[in-house]
Amino acid sequence: MIRKMLLIQSIRVQNANALSSPYTVGFPAMTAWLGAVHALQRQLVQQGFGNLRFRAVGVVTHDSDLQLYRGPSDYVSSIIGTGNPLDKDGKRSSFIEEARIHMDVSIVIEMEGLGKRDERNGFVETVEKTLLGRMKLAGGDILGISGVEIVRVDDEDVSETKRFMAKVMPGYAVIDRRDLMIEAMEADRNALDAMIEYLAIHHRCEEGRWISERKSDGWIVPLAVGFHGLSEPGKALNQRDAETPHRFAESVVTLGEFVMPFRLNHIDELLWRYKYDEENALYLCEPIKTKQEEGE
Repeated sequence: MIRKMLLIQSIRVQNANALSSPYTVGFPAMTAWLGAVHALQRQLVQQGFGNLRFRAVGVVTHDSDLQLYRGPSDYVSSIIGTGNPLDKDGKRSSFIEEARIHMDVSIVIEMEGLGKRDERNGFVETVEKTLLGRMKLAGGDILGISGVEIVRVDDEDVSETKRFMAKVMPGYAVIDRRDLMIEAMEADRNALDAMIEYLAIHHRCEEGRWISERKSDGWIVPLAVGFHGLSEPGKALNQRDAETPHRFAESVVTLGEFVMPFRLNHIDELLWRYKYDEENALYLCEPIKTKQEEGE
């Protein structure tokens, strides 16, 4: 099947939010990426592309600079913060430290509802102008974009998929690895222990030399993928939006992996989409095709 993809290459972002959940610092949450793409769709609809729909999103990171500092003898890294200005008495007001990251990323968006006439009417130029002039990405400022193009991909042709993946190389695509969590929890680990088990680095000495290793191969990372509702939707005192029901929620964090795109054989292995699980009060970003399904 031929699928229409919007490829936004090499977006340079400054001061993106690296505090992806209450207890993880690093790559921005998947909710930030999908939320930014949804906001972009709404902006484009308002500018005349009324039938446009973005169905799924893929993220590839090319470079990152996490704003942390660790001295020569330090064990723990410190956040490089931005201080509030001094008040009239020369004192600095208290503030909450915010982890920041500078990034160079490409975004792949599966889209529908865009006709050839829309493409001729400057759709690509409108996308670039909207991103640079009106939007933030994961809370960060967009400094520049290398290019925007529409690519048609036959998802049944592996060689064509590989040619498409080459457009976002060199880089690392973000994929879901909740299968590792499920495997560990089926072996009677609780969720937190299961996560730490795959993230921990173990050091041992063999024949006079130190060896460092992790439980699983690959660049495994904690990844914030959504929220779990803790209360029923309703009104809350002093809520920001008086029209929208309020719900207390907590972050949902699982395991993810950074992989080079050329290792992916199907476009769905790259893409994420929204999922709402009403029964379990879960608001999630989930992969279209998981690592486990790939193996099957």
